[in-house]
Amino acid sequence: MKLYNPRKGSATISYAGVLEKLEIFRSTLQWANKLERPAIQKLLHQCNHLRDEILQLSHRERFVEASTIHAKNKNASDAERRQALVERSFVFEGVFGENPKLLEALEVAEKAAPTDLPVLIDGESGTGKELMAKVVHANGNRADEAYISVNCGAIPESLLESELFGHNKGAFTGATHDRKGKFESANGGTIFLDEIGELPLTSQVKLLRVLQSHEIQRVGSDQIKQVDARVVAATNKDLRQLCQEGTFREDLLYRLNVIHVTLPPLRERQDEIPLLYQYFCDEAAERMHRQPIKMTKRLNDFLLTYQYPGNIRELSNIIYRLTCLSTGIADLEHLPEAIRPDKKGVNKDKYTDSNKITFEVGSLTDYKKTASDRAEKQFLQEGLREVSGKVAELARRLDMNRSHLQTVLKKHGIQSKTFRPKAKESKV
Repeated sequence: MKLYNPRKGSATISYAGVLEKLEIFRSTLQWANKLERPAIQKLLHQCNHLRDEILQLSHRERFVEASTIHAKNKNASDAERRQALVERSFVFEGVFGENPKLLEALEVAEKAAPTDLPVLIDGESGTGKELMAKVVHANGNRADEAYISVNCGAIPESLLESELFGHNKGAFTGATHDRKGKFESANGGTIFLDEIGELPLTSQVKLLRVLQSHEIQRVGSDQIKQVDARVVAATNKDLRQLCQEGTFREDLLYRLNVIHVTLPPLRERQDEIPLLYQYFCDEAAERMHRQPIKMTKRLNDFLLTYQYPGNIRELSNIIYRLTCLSTGIADLEHLPEAIRPDKKGVNKDKYTDSNKITFEVGSLTDYKKTASDRAEKQFLQEGLREVSGKVAELARRLDMNRSHLQTVLKKHGIQSKTFRPKAKESKV
């Protein structure tokens, strides 16, 4: 009986070699009922190696394909470039359009993913840097291994070394047991270091050692541990400027900046805004167990021209807010107060004239519902004014349950206390 001996770390992988090994397994399985347990375990171990080799071959082929297509992409239209990514089974959580800057970033990520090279992602806050890190992980050889995310700016400096590299029992007050760090947890997989520009200089030195020698040392331990974690870092700062200011090590920058990906802000991707807010509308409706919202034309126009200083994260938050506060049709009044057009000096005739509402997805039913809501709100306000803000009295006059009336008032944002007469000042 012949069992093949897998060559770990073999430099060459070919389909011929894979087929030969599969043939050996096929012939071996004919004797499966006569195999002893150790032989079966060895066979399973070798099957796992063969699976890894097949996956590696697949990723290499995709890498070569992406490289050869890159030249064609330079002359291809943006729609063709996007379609090419989709047809190559490019793994991407979310949506992306045809913006050339984003397509370039995705193509770089696709070619870098099958390698183990460090990747540095920069861009403004909210542009989706962690999502891009997950793209690199999901399209690489480590997709089935751990993905560990670390926010370097959210961990106190005194705990950062322990968080990244782990500690031994008794290393410091409160260290009641041994603990693995993030790098050990990410061994074999990917570690994402967000806000890398916030990392203190002392921690930068130790991170540089990990990148150079793939070794870590737990706090309170003299033992050196080998780790194999692919590093993807992200920042919304100019690291070269930080190097000039002396707050970031230049040698660490060169170690991290092997593959550089820049994500454009949303204001430079305005053609993608309709695609993105439709995606977030569906996502928000699913999470809140509601129907996807519809928007008035003036709200739709506002969302298409707003500059989004918070980028995609701000757009997502706005859509979730609209889904929560609106009753089917969202309008400007449902936006956060700080960004409503009338607060920014935008032409009010364009955005706030209630007599000129039109709908992006118009129907008579939608218009009737909006008119009915407006009439109901006005009726309740006049009723509260007549009873001096007494909810119980208004409920009695309307022959309505008081708690239900409170719910309706809350839906329209009406506060009964605003209709109560102000107390007269006492004379001294």
